Amino acid sequence: MSRLFRDVDGGSLYPRGSVVCIGAFDGLHLGHRALVRHAVARARSLGLPAVALSFEPLPREFFARDTPPPRLTLPRDRIQALLGLGIDRLGLLRFNAALAAMPAEAFVRRVLAGRLGAREVWIGPEFRFGNRRGGDLALLQDMGQALGFAAGEIEPVHVHGERVSSTRIREALRAGDFDKAAALLGRPYAIGGRVVRGRQLGRTLGYPTANLRFPKTPALSGIYATWVHGAGPRPLPSVSSFGTRPTVEGVEPLLEAHLFDFSGDLYGRHLQVEFVAKLRDEEKFADLESLTVQMHRDAAQARSLLAGAAAPFPSDVQAGADPEAAKPFPDATHDDVAFPTNAAARR
Repeated sequence: MSRLFRDVDGGSLYPRGSVVCIGAFDGLHLGHRALVRHAVARARSLGLPAVALSFEPLPREFFARDTPPPRLTLPRDRIQALLGLGIDRLGLLRFNAALAAMPAEAFVRRVLAGRLGAREVWIGPEFRFGNRRGGDLALLQDMGQALGFAAGEIEPVHVHGERVSSTRIREALRAGDFDKAAALLGRPYAIGGRVVRGRQLGRTLGYPTANLRFPKTPALSGIYATWVHGAGPRPLPSVSSFGTRPTVEGVEPLLEAHLFDFSGDLYGRHLQVEFVAKLRDEEKFADLESLTVQMHRDAAQARSLLAGAAAPFPSDVQAGADPEAAKPFPDATHDDVAFPTNAAARR
């Protein structure tokens, strides 16, 4: 049975009930993880499967197609991260015009009650859903009384007195403050992807790169000191360029990582590029010779920075998996599962 579903409509997936959490989950930061882990813990205590509901594209991207907000993670990493935290099934719903126009009440009946047989529904602070953002905790609790589920929201998560949010992480990344971003995420910021073939220009300039496409608006742009995970048994030091490559008239955002003192074929391999420090902004050079001179400077600066930093442990830095929660729950085989009142669900 697939652990991922995309459609609002369809047969009942859990007629015996489930525990559901809903969110955008972009970046899967500490607040998101608190919500997911709470839902997973509730599901395990009730003997029910845990389901996460999210959207692709993200609603803000759908409504701002001309100027989409920066994305922290791509769908693949979001899926892996949620499943790694113990989610048994993930609904990555297609956010289109039909879903955008669906009233919150219809979403509750068709998806939460009808498709998922929700016994509990959990959301983050101030979460809204449905047409014109008409759904909130109060609506979930009111409808839950009639439809047989409880609803609650978790408390905000704060780090150093600051509420954790994807917006604050994007701001930290734009400012090159990777320590702050890591504190809000609960792990270093990294971007994952499969290595694809590029124009191989870097090879001709003496800097072969592993190229990762990023078909969304990225939260970063510039040249960075980085660690690359997945190219060997240990993370490897590297210098990376993330942007549209204006010197060669590039258009699509591309992450290009040059691994120091590495030789080997990485095409098709899935890598994680962990960002350590920003070296400079992306810029357009007059010619390739000028670009190459600057690449030598960037590489030297990145080597120096990384030589003075402790190498990270081999890990999936983006997913932040929880090994204890990662065991999938087999579909429930009993109907006598108690579920709490609304008041209990808020504890």
